[in-house]
Amino acid sequence: MLKFFKKALKTGVVTGTDPLTPPDVDKNFRGKPEHDSSQCIACGACINACPANALSVETDIATNTQHWSLFLGRCIFCARCEEVCPTGAIELGQDVQMAAWNKDDLYIKADFPIQHCRECGQPFAVTKELEYAKEVLLQSGQYTDEQSLIEQLYTCPECKRKQNVTQSQRVQIGRLLREEKV
Repeated sequence: MLKFFKKALKTGVVTGTDPLTPPDVDKNFRGKPEHDSSQCIACGACINACPANALSVETDIATNTQHWSLFLGRCIFCARCEEVCPTGAIELGQDVQMAAWNKDDLYIKADFPIQHCRECGQPFAVTKELEYAKEVLLQSGQYTDEQSLIEQLYTCPECKRKQNVTQSQRVQIGRLLREEKV
């Protein structure tokens, strides 16, 4: 027993003060994900990349919002969400201590408004995602007419399909008329 006390006194204090002060972590440490909802466009890239299914999205048609959430209880801190985010809205921080009294405190949530189709009025995409696409296309120089770009972006896929079908039918009718004249 004396040997044990002698060794303990010789070694000194080896435990940290973790509850009182945060531990020192390496600069490359992957801790709690930080989400910046002002930068997020709700594209869903992080949701598709998450191997632990810690990220989820739900669309509420009644309130015209899309609810994005990250459950820290499932997160494995792999940083796939950070890698695939096109706007850098989510990144892993240095925070280690995530203990909570409530399960709801382990959720990071954000709400995004949904855009309605300019033709049929049906909801089809998140407004911030369409705005981001518009800015990227205008900056790339592919579109000079902003109004025609807005008309294309703010039309749902179903209405675009209907417009393309009517245009292709017109082309076929025009071909038939030319063949009859010859």
